[in-house]
Amino acid sequence: MGERMRELLGEPRVAPSILSADMGRLGAQVEEVMDAGARVIHFDVMDGHFVPPITIGPLVLSGIADQVHDAGGAVDVHLMIEAPERQIEEFAKAGADSITFHYEATPHANRLLHSIRELGCGAGLAINPATPVEGVAELRGYADLVLCMTINPGWGGQKLLESSFDKLERLAPLVGKAPIEVDGGVDVDTAGPLAAAGAKLFVAGSAVFGTDDPAAAYKAIADAAGAA
Repeated sequence: MGERMRELLGEPRVAPSILSADMGRLGAQVEEVMDAGARVIHFDVMDGHFVPPITIGPLVLSGIADQVHDAGGAVDVHLMIEAPERQIEEFAKAGADSITFHYEATPHANRLLHSIRELGCGAGLAINPATPVEGVAELRGYADLVLCMTINPGWGGQKLLESSFDKLERLAPLVGKAPIEVDGGVDVDTAGPLAAAGAKLFVAGSAVFGTDDPAAAYKAIADAAGAA
């Protein structure tokens, strides 16, 4: 994993997701949350196949990567796409610090984790709500982080699935030293219980950028999660 990302993931973090940001003023919104203390920016990529929506790609990433890096942060790219092995090089070139793909999206997860590391990025493995945790055990030591989806991927603003807490507790012993990331339904009410269940990196989209004061919302969630 890149040294910047490794250092940042040494303690719990809240990662604002720009999926819910105002794209017309993206730079300003990224600056706002980073001024409030955010150091990991979550970058959701959707292809209209693996999940129904289509979102953003390497060109948008290249537009904010320097800004994030200059502020001492890192970009956490989450590929919700089919055949992610075809796209990792472009995202690495555009400034990704970590690249996470879905276990369900490729038959060659082990190979892809190696390929991402060879590009100088942290390698992340994501699992959907219906995917058993046991598959992660086969990749222990190869993934730098494990993302447990706490909603069905595709849209922001969903309510966290209650089954997520039990799943996190079952997942925690299987990941080795890799921090567990959670994505979906993270807010001031759920961040604390998710931390207690084993989460270390908390993706928050609409709960941050869907508010009138993203900086204050970020701080409140970070406090609730016991995050830096």
